[in-house]
Amino acid sequence: MFFLQKSKKSSFLVIGLFVLSSCNSLFKEKEVKEPLARVGDSYLYEDDIASLISNDMAAQDSALFVSNYINNWASKQLLLSKSKINLSEEKLKEFDRLVNDYKADLYTRAYIEALVLKEQDTALTTSQLKEYYEKEMENFRLNEKLVQLRFIGLPSQFLDKDAVIDKMKNWKDADKRYLDSIAVQFKKIHFNDSIWVSASRIMEEIPLITFINEEKYLKKSQFFELQDSTEVYLGRVKDVLEIGDTAPFEYIAPDIRQLILNRRKLNYIRKLETEILDEAIKKNEFEVYEKNE
Repeated sequence: MFFLQKSKKSSFLVIGLFVLSSCNSLFKEKEVKEPLARVGDSYLYEDDIASLISNDMAAQDSALFVSNYINNWASKQLLLSKSKINLSEEKLKEFDRLVNDYKADLYTRAYIEALVLKEQDTALTTSQLKEYYEKEMENFRLNEKLVQLRFIGLPSQFLDKDAVIDKMKNWKDADKRYLDSIAVQFKKIHFNDSIWVSASRIMEEIPLITFINEEKYLKKSQFFELQDSTEVYLGRVKDVLEIGDTAPFEYIAPDIRQLILNRRKLNYIRKLETEILDEAIKKNEFEVYEKNE
């Protein structure tokens, strides 16, 4: 009897402690967040904008940013409140639907992009690119002139210009070595005449060549010398492809790679959507109800 009584006392003691502990947690004050601003029943808190303020922002700039943000937030909240009062019920429902659709699109797009990034095969060999190029060659027509050329930009006071012109025209191995040895004296240099360059890109590098005079200077085997107040441009055109010609493989290869990857991505997404629907049907998570006629 004594032991039973002691056990009861112990039980009452444990229960009492639990009740007191529960009361303490119940009556413990919640941390109160101080709002920065209020519009109606909507509040803006410091946590809402803390991530928008960079650590290297000066105190004055930070205060100005917060002030502007609060005013912009208040304006949006007030306009939102007015719109809900003044817009028709049909319009509000339409906008709610659009918002929900947009939200769903954001989530699903982010999820799909993550899956594509993880699962998509991005390996492509040169032979695969060439195979696609040969199959679709007729679709790869140029919409801009392409040029193979070498050119140099010299300071206008360069003393040995004639020797450089001679080397640029002859273009033997010894000439290339000589030009490489004095290349530090050039303002601009482009010796790789095996790659195709767009006419617009050349005009950026050589401003004296324009759409008005490019027919004169950018033609096959043409050597040109152009000069302004600060620079002399010397160039030799190796070959030219005109608008409407078939784009060379080397030039179009990056675009072909992107086309193939985009096609793979689209096929993967279609396959993913089909698999998701099939799985949902098997698990009885998705069904379409037929209307009784």
